[in-house]
Amino acid sequence: MPSFSSKRRVRHSASEMFDLVADVERYPDFVPLCQSLKVRQRTPAADGKEVVVADMTVSFKLVSESFTSKVTLDRPNLKIVVEYLRGPFSHMENRWTFEPKSDQGCDVGFFITYEFKSRMLAMLMGAMFDTAFQRFAAAFEKRAAAVYGPPKART
Repeated sequence: MPSFSSKRRVRHSASEMFDLVADVERYPDFVPLCQSLKVRQRTPAADGKEVVVADMTVSFKLVSESFTSKVTLDRPNLKIVVEYLRGPFSHMENRWTFEPKSDQGCDVGFFITYEFKSRMLAMLMGAMFDTAFQRFAAAFEKRAAAVYGPPKART
């Protein structure tokens, strides 16, 4: 089963980066391959978490696929978990972590594992997905600079 993980130090706070990743409605503006995203439901929980159910359409050249995910926004623990509900995958899960660092920055962790239901779709989109995941971190860092200003200088 394909998977990808990365951990990058960024010069924005863990809270800022959590907010940026949690703002799923903005993904079509900057996330590679994300053509559209529609939030179906947003449910706050008593423990400070929030659950979002969303439909995302990804496209590459002539191939376009939509899927539905459940996104658990765990602000108290600075974690985001995405669970696959329906669409072209037989399995998909991804996790984000945001670890504060003493220099006003944070370590952003990203992990995803997925498998397409169709072997043909896996051949068409598999390599492109791998490339896109490698560009995800840079896309979020660029978005953070646009939203919060340039990375904070170390003192």
